Amino acid sequence: MSVPEEEETLLPLTQRWPRTSKFLLSGCAATVAELATFPLDLTKTRLQMQGEAALARLGDGATQSAPYRGMVRTALGIIQEEGFLKLWQGVTPAIYRHVVYSGGRMVTYEHLREVVFGKSEDKHYPLWKSVIGGMMAGVIGQFLANPTDLVKVQMQMEGKRKLEGKPLRTVSFILATVQPQAQHILGTKDIHYLTTYDTVKHYLVLNTPLEENIATHGLSSLCSGLVASILGTPADVIKSRIMNQPRDKQG
Repeated sequence: MSVPEEEETLLPLTQRWPRTSKFLLSGCAATVAELATFPLDLTKTRLQMQGEAALARLGDGATQSAPYRGMVRTALGIIQEEGFLKLWQGVTPAIYRHVVYSGGRMVTYEHLREVVFGKSEDKHYPLWKSVIGGMMAGVIGQFLANPTDLVKVQMQMEGKRKLEGKPLRTVSFILATVQPQAQHILGTKDIHYLTTYDTVKHYLVLNTPLEENIATHGLSSLCSGLVASILGTPADVIKSRIMNQPRDKQG
């Protein structure tokens, strides 16, 4: 039954425009999280490129002659060689990416969960629906955000390229986005993240004294983030290598 217009104007914005509110709130949360964790993301990308850089420099002897830096040494190396603020190199496209990516996947996932698939009679969301919903939401979110993700990875490697005497590929996010870029989609993390989040939250509410509150959401997010990182890292390394690879004369 529809709500009278007078009563509708008195409802909170989250109830009047649930999808829009979800998108905006997801984007704001993603922006704060990205600013706080971006140095770790930059360090991760540099670590993923170490084997590629060693192979280019030393050839077949790279595996025997090039020691790998760990996470702490890589982060300290960036600070010493490039400067402290370079830990946030590429943060602008990362923020744009997460606003589009997080907002898009959350709105898509909730629409699929509530409207397309629906819950069972006991209000439980079956695992197979979570998997399919997470996969579809992840693909859509990654497709929308992929251009900014590509620019982010390339900007994160610019400091290293400068130290190696190579020409810079991206001066700014705006200039980088107008350059012809290849599209690469790898959204496997979303399947693991969204599926694990819903499953863990439902289990905690049914089998522990915890209710559906901030503690439950936080614990579910922690578990889903751990699972997504472990299972999605191989695909993430491949994605970063593809996005960072140079172009030849034929593009």
